Amino acid sequence: MSKTQSTADPKEDSPFETFRRFFALERDVLVVSLAMFAFSLGFQMTNRFLPEYMVALGASGFVVGLFGTFGNVISALYPYPGGAISDRIGSRYALTLFGLVSTVGFVVWLVAPNVGAFAVAGATIEPWVWIFVGLVLAQAWKSFGLGATFAVVKQATDPSRLAAGFASTETFRRTAFLIGPVLAAVLIGLHPAFTVSFRYVLATAVAFGVVGTLVQHVLYDASGDTVGGGRFEGVAQIRRDLREMPDPLRPLLIGDTLVRFANGMVYVFFVLVVTRIFSVGLETTVGVGGFSYAVDLSPQAFFGYLLGVEMVIALITMVPAAKLAERVGLKPVVALGFFVYGAFPVVLVYGPDLLSPVVPLQWALVLVFAFSGLRFAGLPSHKALIVGPAEQGASGRVTGTYYLLRNTLVIPSAAIGGYLWDFVSPEVAFTVAAVIGVVGTGYFLVFGEEFEAYA
Repeated sequence: MSKTQSTADPKEDSPFETFRRFFALERDVLVVSLAMFAFSLGFQMTNRFLPEYMVALGASGFVVGLFGTFGNVISALYPYPGGAISDRIGSRYALTLFGLVSTVGFVVWLVAPNVGAFAVAGATIEPWVWIFVGLVLAQAWKSFGLGATFAVVKQATDPSRLAAGFASTETFRRTAFLIGPVLAAVLIGLHPAFTVSFRYVLATAVAFGVVGTLVQHVLYDASGDTVGGGRFEGVAQIRRDLREMPDPLRPLLIGDTLVRFANGMVYVFFVLVVTRIFSVGLETTVGVGGFSYAVDLSPQAFFGYLLGVEMVIALITMVPAAKLAERVGLKPVVALGFFVYGAFPVVLVYGPDLLSPVVPLQWALVLVFAFSGLRFAGLPSHKALIVGPAEQGASGRVTGTYYLLRNTLVIPSAAIGGYLWDFVSPEVAFTVAAVIGVVGTGYFLVFGEEFEAYA
């Protein structure tokens, strides 16, 4: 099938214009997006540093792996009940409830060191246990609207421009992913003790949670909400949705699951590679306007800036990659993202040492995380490939089913990675992860199908 050429005004088909039309659809979409920005900022400021926080509170590497798996369980289980709650009480009150619960989760993380260790029925409860409790609460807001967001983008965008539509909205959301870790790095640099400085970060996240909750509650227009409907039919409904999943999604789902399983094995350990294995910060002098400033970053603060580098590359590449997909198809662009996901574990654990004879270790890590940012280039095309084959009106259900199945299968990944990290070696954990990720990429390249609007 030859690629169809749009006769529309190029300006109207630009990613910016798609982005503008997306938010022009409905005021509530903009309100939810602003809240998404606030909670993404708070979550990204905190979540990527939590493994270091847990280790500082006495947790082992295996416990950190269990924490990652616990997060996978929440990601798999939350969307369905989140949607049911929203249908039952209305979106406005559901949003407010989820926002409040997430903010309380940030508060639990903030006060965890003050609780200290204590005994219950002969067992000692360590302070890091409260990080698990906080995660149950802090991820509540993320349970809202995954499928709805996909559906709205599909409704607002021509099928052959789906990747550009997702690139626009992802750019908005990922800006919070850029600002969050960098702001966290600045706050971490305010005190030499990480357990103290990270609590500055957590307090700021609490403030963002409060603001996000208030914004969405005050500005959201609940007049169109349907309350009391949408009864969830249980396991039978899930089985039906799985059976009715579009056939083109199946090879994508298998490849994606392998890639995400690989990433899940080591994702929570990225910060520990920088802070514990390489134990590298950044000491340099920056000259601005004739003045020189000494920069001295701890490894924890340096990690925040590395995440900033990663997200800058993501923001730079997502829109061009989406436009490239309109010429070459979605599949090659998605495969590129999968490959970077799969290869990054070995690039991170071995790359800095290989590059260090050429560049200093700090700058080698900057290059490694810049490479990591390329994995997001395929994200808009990936989302377009998920929702594209879905029938109009079924996008949310298809998306929810896809992520439910993928996230459920990925649940044990972090525990396996944590076991290998703690009881074998970090290098083995990261190498095994990379092998699984590359296999997933290869499977998708061989069996994955193109969305015909891009074929």
